Amino acid sequence: MDLDIQCEELSASRWTELVLSMNTCKTVRYRLDDCSLSANNCKDIGSVLSSNKSLTELTLNNNELGDSGVELLCKGLMAPSCNLQKLWYRLQNCNLTDACCKHLRSVLSTKPSLIELHLGDNKLKTSGVKVLCEGLLDPNCQLQKLQYRLEYCELKPDICELLCTALRTKSSLKMLNLSNNRLGDPAIKLLCQGLMDPNCKLQSLQCSVENCHITTASCGDLSTVLASKPCLTDLSVGENKIGDAGLALLCQGLLNPTCQIEKLWYRLWECGLTPASCKDLAQVLRTKESLTEVSLIGNDLGDAGMEQLCQGLKDPKAKLQALWYRIRECGFTTACCKSLSSALGTNQTLRELHMGGNKVGDAGVEIIHEGLMSPNCNLRSLWYRLGNCDLSAACCGHLATIISSKQCLTELDLSNNALEDEGVKKLCEALRQPGCKLQQLVYSLYDIYWSSETDDELKVLEESIPGLKIVS
Repeated sequence: MDLDIQCEELSASRWTELVLSMNTCKTVRYRLDDCSLSANNCKDIGSVLSSNKSLTELTLNNNELGDSGVELLCKGLMAPSCNLQKLWYRLQNCNLTDACCKHLRSVLSTKPSLIELHLGDNKLKTSGVKVLCEGLLDPNCQLQKLQYRLEYCELKPDICELLCTALRTKSSLKMLNLSNNRLGDPAIKLLCQGLMDPNCKLQSLQCSVENCHITTASCGDLSTVLASKPCLTDLSVGENKIGDAGLALLCQGLLNPTCQIEKLWYRLWECGLTPASCKDLAQVLRTKESLTEVSLIGNDLGDAGMEQLCQGLKDPKAKLQALWYRIRECGFTTACCKSLSSALGTNQTLRELHMGGNKVGDAGVEIIHEGLMSPNCNLRSLWYRLGNCDLSAACCGHLATIISSKQCLTELDLSNNALEDEGVKKLCEALRQPGCKLQQLVYSLYDIYWSSETDDELKVLEESIPGLKIVS
């Protein structure tokens, strides 16, 4: 049994009712996000933590708990009867400071069952994280699958020496997220030294370093880590200006046979990449069968870059699976759609394509339609999002054909395209066809300039087709 409450103002009577339920029911997970909780509620939550032995996860995002509230929570967490295991409690944006870290340190050093801690968007500063590291380094601390995320915590480069020690000594550590802290290249160099230690066993977790003010200078060290640590499966370097030269260095590590990037790859949005990078990326696509996701959002790759990427995707060794590569806002136009269509009609493993923010136009959709209709094309979980792509009603006949005949298709996003009543009606007719197997979402058909009558038709259609959700 789970308790999941979000964005609800809890009255005094409602809170009393919830506390009674939490104390008596064998609930495994509690989620109370954006519920305007404060330190006054934390005494009750601490009592639940100390009495409910079944509880394994507590999520309290975006509540003004403050340091005094965390102190009360920690008293409950320290109780011998508290058995939080797989997921701990996420305290993002809860108005915490470094003053609460001594209490969190005590929990880390005494509760070996604890495996996840999220503290993003709290101003812990370097002084607070240093205290947390003392708990992390305690032999009793057994953080495993997911660890502590320190985004926007106002960390400084000198914290990386302690984090490096933690990476060297805590083989249980699997995830470290330091996004949006001004670390710089020297700090990343220190972190890489810890990552290279034989005791470091980062696996499904990543070292996410988005917007950490790193440059091409760090990419050589990161490349060495990629080439040496087969356990590393996710590296995020988004919003750091590594440029084409930095990407070329990363690709050297990625192409090493030891590198086993799997589920999520490295997200390269807004990294200052140009079409010159795509030759290296295409080579990675050809050779890394473990690779399942590449994100290139906000890089001006252009049609020439897409041509190169499609050549890589058409290689039989390219095995991108659950997620493909997100190429929104990359400067693609109709000119690259023939290559993209060819890739879609050749690569049988592709499952997701995001094209939002690229001006492919109606002519581009017509060309891409040919590849999507190929028997080899198996896009299914998430389809391709064409938000803000300069589409009109003229392309909806092709989209309707795809919707009504591609039974693997589950999601279509046409946000911010002026399809008008004529185009939307064509899509509605396709949704009624027996061959249409959209199951969960048709997301999102909003801002498409239709009349109230067409809007009513969409609502009736949603109600008449089980499992279909139209967000408008």
